[in-house]
Formats: sequence, structure tokens, C-alpha cells
Amino acid sequence: MQEKVLVYSRFPKALMLRIGERFELLDAAGKPPHEMFSADQLSGIRAMITAGGTPLRGEMMDKLPSLGAIVCYGTGYDGVDLQAAAKRKIAVGHSPGANASSVADIAVTLMLAATRRLLVADNYVRSGDWGAAKPSPMMRPQAGMRGRKVGVYGMGEIGRKIAARVAAFEAEVGYFSRSKHEVSYRYLPSLEALAEWCSVLIIAVRAGAETHHAVDAGILQKLGKEGYVVNISRGSVIDQAALVAALADGSIAGAGLDVYEQEPHVPDALAASPNVVLTPHIGGHTTESHVAMQGCVIANLEAFFAGKPLPYQVRNTGNGDPGMPMADGAR
Repeated sequence: MQEKVLVYSRFPKALMLRIGERFELLDAAGKPPHEMFSADQLSGIRAMITAGGTPLRGEMMDKLPSLGAIVCYGTGYDGVDLQAAAKRKIAVGHSPGANASSVADIAVTLMLAATRRLLVADNYVRSGDWGAAKPSPMMRPQAGMRGRKVGVYGMGEIGRKIAARVAAFEAEVGYFSRSKHEVSYRYLPSLEALAEWCSVLIIAVRAGAETHHAVDAGILQKLGKEGYVVNISRGSVIDQAALVAALADGSIAGAGLDVYEQEPHVPDALAASPNVVLTPHIGGHTTESHVAMQGCVIANLEAFFAGKPLPYQVRNTGNGDPGMPMADGAR
């Protein structure tokens, strides 16, 4: 008999097919589980699958009295109240590094698209302006990657992969994270110092209280008028209102964003800005990443139901700060 698992967040059914071969899934389709299933059905649920960014507080955990494991599909787990889970002796698992390569790829894609004004160039061709030899100030030469200083905020698995890819473009790479790492890239002692040093700032830290709005108006001001910011972490790491203002007044040159503060809603000011490249949180959305994340989910669930520790368990220090490197990328 298959073990029952609640699917708490809304996922495309195709992503759950492989997991559904091993477990009986009760899909809440992103709605409150008690609205979809009876109290009797929920009383026996011992494990759930959730998206890491979906809010999951103690009150909801209490509606599942037998819950013993929360398994996040993906690397991030910022939506889960870790203290509430620990208080209820609920283990929390995730998929560390499963999508790191794909997320690093999209970070570099956004960086290149923004700095080389790829969307503007695309429109210049499609509109017929190029064929008509119409001059455009947006098509003036831009700085390339060779010799450019690129700062990576966070040097976990995603940050390291981003740095390696950026270095291949003959750029100089610097980084800041909570601790210094044994890597060949330049270490800057603070985020402020990193922003002042680089002309492209790529955000690859976990979301949390320590990183909430870490990239604020002051950081953007230090990045400067020729600077770009790229975010593939979580929207909460950037003060989005400050970013909109900095783009509007020319405090920075542009941005490449895969994540936003209130997904899937994007401010009109960002959508209308020609020097901003936007993608719909697709950093980890590749077939390889999904296979890897599903593998982690299955491994966590199988271990839990076998009475063993989760192989990919989130550690909690007890003060709200997950005991994982802050520099690990969050998806």
C-alpha cells in the first residue's frame, strides 16, 4: 500500500507524475488543504510536498496532526516556518544544488542580455528600424565582458557556478558572502564594498531575515550609473521600490530579473523599462533540474517513511537562521 503524501503548493501535474508512481498524492492544487479534503483525510497525512517559497506557518501545520515531514521541491525553503516545524518535531527537507547549473545559466543569460541590450537590439531589427537605417541612442556601443568587474553576492553552489561561467568571459570576479571561501575569486569584506567595486552585481543568496532588502537604495547607488543588477535568488533580497526608482532616475544602467517581490505580479515600471530584462522565475526550470529535484523529493520521502533521517534535511540553528550557508542559492 502506497504512503499518502499531501501536495501543498500548486504544481503542474507533469512534475508530480514520477513522484506519484511511488506515493499516493493528495493534491490540494495550491488551495488550503482543509478546503479540499476532510479532516479525517488530513488526520493521517504524515508528509507533504511544498514549493519552498509558499508560506507555510504553524497554524497550517496544526491542521495536519500527524505531519512529520515537509519536503520542499527545490532548493529554497524560505516560506516554511522552520521554528514552528522544529517545535512540532517536523523534519524539513529540500533539494540542495539540484538546480544550481540551470540557475547559474539563467543568471549569465540575464547578465549578457541586460549589458548588451539584447531586447532593445531584437526590437531594433523586428521594428524595421535597422533596415531603414534609423539611428537609435539605445544602440550605441556598450562595454563588453572582457575586463568587466562582476560581483557575486553569495558563494554557495549556485554562486560558484555563476562565478565560473562569468570568469570564462574574461571578466574579473569578486564576491561577498557571510564567510570567506577557498576560491580563486576576490573576496570583498561587505556587500557595500562589493557593490562599489563591481559594475554587475549578481544576487545568489538565500532569502531570509538577514538578506531581506539587503540590496537597497544605498547599494544601488554604490553600484553606480554604469552598473547592472541581476537577481536569480528571491525577489525579497532587492528593495523593489528602490530598484524602480534607481532605474527611473538613472542611478543604475539596467537590470536582469528572474524573481520578484510579489510573484507573479511585476510592477508596470519594470515591465515598461527598455533596460530591464525580465523572465518568469524560470532559473531552475529545465528538464535536468526537475529530474534532480524530483530525485531529492523521492529520497527524502522514502527515508522518512522508512524511519530514517532525511538525506537532504534543512538544519535549523533554533534562532530562525537555517544552518546552511547563507550563500547557497535559493529557488
